[in-house]
Amino acid sequence: MSAPTAHAPGSGPARAAGASGTGASGIRAKAGELIFAALALALGVFVFVGAFAIRVPSSGTQVGPRVFPFLVGTILVISAAAVLVSVFRGKVAELEEGEDIDDTARTDWVTLAKIVAFVVAHIALIEIIGWPFAAAVLFGGVAWSLGAKRWWGALLIGLALGLVVYVLFGGLLGLSLPAGPLLGWLEPLIDGLGI
Repeated sequence: MSAPTAHAPGSGPARAAGASGTGASGIRAKAGELIFAALALALGVFVFVGAFAIRVPSSGTQVGPRVFPFLVGTILVISAAAVLVSVFRGKVAELEEGEDIDDTARTDWVTLAKIVAFVVAHIALIEIIGWPFAAAVLFGGVAWSLGAKRWWGALLIGLALGLVVYVLFGGLLGLSLPAGPLLGWLEPLIDGLGI
């Protein structure tokens, strides 16, 4: 008869049970993936419903305003379905075990609140100051919330991206994004592109 073998901490049967998803971390991972799939599915359905509410002109030859919402909604629904199928098949992603991950760290609610505030400000400011400047506020504000040292650089990058999106959507897709009082002179130029 052989002597029982001693297992080092973090190995052996206890380790194997946790790795197969039957331990507490496995249950947490499964619950997290189910919540993610439910949120993605709900968001996808919301996007689809919103897309059907968009009025499309009958005589339009360009890509309509429903294309991007349909694309995003489809990606969300397919992603949610794929996650649900894999969870029900027992394939749960392993929790991150990198040495730079602190499992005991708490959620930084202040940073999260700042980011939510900048998203709300972006939505509120689009009509008041225009899309490009509202995008700059969002981009710079989120970068500052996440600890960017050169927040003014993020603000300028956000303005540049906002202008590019404004020109692309207005000139190439025929969608109207508000330019705001400072950039109102751009609207006739964008309308003239009519590609």
